[in-house]
Amino acid sequence: MNFSSHFLKDIRSRVAISALIKNRVIFDRKKSKSSSGDFWALCPFHIEKTASFHCNDHNGIYHCFGCGAHGDHFTFLMRIDGISFHQAVERIAQIGGIIIENSDVSIEKRETERASLYIMELATQFFEQLLQNEKNSHARNYLSQRIPLNLQKMFRIGYAPEKPQKLTNFLLEKGITSSQLKASGLFIEIDRDKITLPFRNRILFPIENIKGKVIGFGGRAITSNIHPKYLNSQKSDLFQKGQILYNLARAKRAFSIEKTTQPLLVVEGYMDVISLTSAGFKVVAPLGTALTKEQMNLLLSNFHNPVLCFDGDNAGANAAFQAIDRALPLLKSTTSLHFVVLPNGKDPDDIIREGGHQMFHQLLKQAIPLSEMLWRRETDGKVFNTPESRASLENSLRSAVMTIHNHQLRHYYLQEIKERIHTLFHSSFPSFFRKYKKNENDIIPVSESLLQSKLVTKQDNVLFPRETAILAILINHPELWNENFEVLSMLEFRNQELIDLHRSILDILAKKHPENATTMLQLLNKKTVIIKRIMQFIHDIGMRSALPSAPIQYARESLKQAIYLHLRTYHLDRQLHEIETELISNPDGSILATFNDIKNEVERTKATEA
Repeated sequence: MNFSSHFLKDIRSRVAISALIKNRVIFDRKKSKSSSGDFWALCPFHIEKTASFHCNDHNGIYHCFGCGAHGDHFTFLMRIDGISFHQAVERIAQIGGIIIENSDVSIEKRETERASLYIMELATQFFEQLLQNEKNSHARNYLSQRIPLNLQKMFRIGYAPEKPQKLTNFLLEKGITSSQLKASGLFIEIDRDKITLPFRNRILFPIENIKGKVIGFGGRAITSNIHPKYLNSQKSDLFQKGQILYNLARAKRAFSIEKTTQPLLVVEGYMDVISLTSAGFKVVAPLGTALTKEQMNLLLSNFHNPVLCFDGDNAGANAAFQAIDRALPLLKSTTSLHFVVLPNGKDPDDIIREGGHQMFHQLLKQAIPLSEMLWRRETDGKVFNTPESRASLENSLRSAVMTIHNHQLRHYYLQEIKERIHTLFHSSFPSFFRKYKKNENDIIPVSESLLQSKLVTKQDNVLFPRETAILAILINHPELWNENFEVLSMLEFRNQELIDLHRSILDILAKKHPENATTMLQLLNKKTVIIKRIMQFIHDIGMRSALPSAPIQYARESLKQAIYLHLRTYHLDRQLHEIETELISNPDGSILATFNDIKNEVERTKATEA
């Protein structure tokens, strides 16, 4: 079968040459510049000691300055695997998700595709002109409050009118046939011989393929009576929203032109992309709530360490957790993901408007590696105090890691989870923690993710999250007092208002047994001010287990872990004070070693409280 130059170019654009080569060589990290798609390695075609083999994603070419080996995607596979050109094309097409069809059908399909792309380009120009029409000042006013004019032009933003017939007539006047209009995917068929535009009175965002050609539109309603708020083009041969990323072509071009260490950012919507682009970031977005397998493949085959930015709510957490499973099979030693969890109720556009690019840079500095996000997914909010729960954790982590195709990387992931599990299951526990252990060797440990959570990190100079969470849980779930009364009655707090509240609750419990939060709040009517502060604080830091709506089992487990951390900190501080006193009178080397060990443990446990 003969392949057209257009088809071969399409294959090369779908798969970065470095993504093809990196499975056969180890890139030199010092010489390579992954951010600009420029890589160096020891040549796979001859023996050498210094890296003289070079490949560049921008031009899709490799060249060895030692032996002279030179070529593109196809010649590389042909030479290294000894396969034919046809086999190389088929293999790379499969990697890029391109189906090789019968030549006659392919020719017809290409002609249809070419016509559809032409229609989409004409429609884009039409919508851009309509936006500037004096009759559509309401659309321009809507946009001017959100997107500067230069960005409107950069992203080719347009306007879809109330009467779609204007576009149909415009295209027919350009010589487009009715059958071509139907095949383009731009219109929807309402009768056998009648089509219409699905977008009415909407701001339109052109959606481009990886080559920068418009293949569809995303429409945003500009009045509250139009539903849905966002509407994408219908599925067609040209447009399949689960297989493309908004702004991909522009971001890829930017990386090939500019030498930058900034990662690619992945956000949720058009406005986020435009806002972050205006702040100097390279950004793409899926056209739905979660990344598909095809979109993840596009990301990791074209960019090396993208950062996924998700909202801090449940939907954002679920999207992040789904992305983990999509990414694991595609990971390489030079390719991974990081995650940024945005503050609750804030999207990237909000953050840029309020704090500019500096604030977003600070968030990026706190990006979470994929391995840590996987650990959090499996451990957050859970207690592993039985053999069954521990076995379940190990099985779920191993099952996820075993999906990694890269053997070397899979080995290191397995090694890391083994070390983390060992640390988690063998945490030491002071002997006086009573019911929070079963015996000397059977401890309820705390998860590593919780050690880094808002329960243990100092967020306010007045209220301490861990202490505040304990009292909030007990006010909202007073039945938990009976289960933990002995240890709770002895707890010491650092904040005077919390000390007073704790004493008031103990006084109440000496006389009454409130059955629910309503009764408890009535009995604490003199403490309304501090209770309101506590509840607002808990809401602000996103501590869901301390809210009134939290399921009782979730609240119970979180309370146990919070008590564990509270007692552990108290115990370590007391030990440290005792060792310091002993060290003054007896500066022995072994005592000093013990002092340093305890001090390190204090710093680890207190995390950022210092």
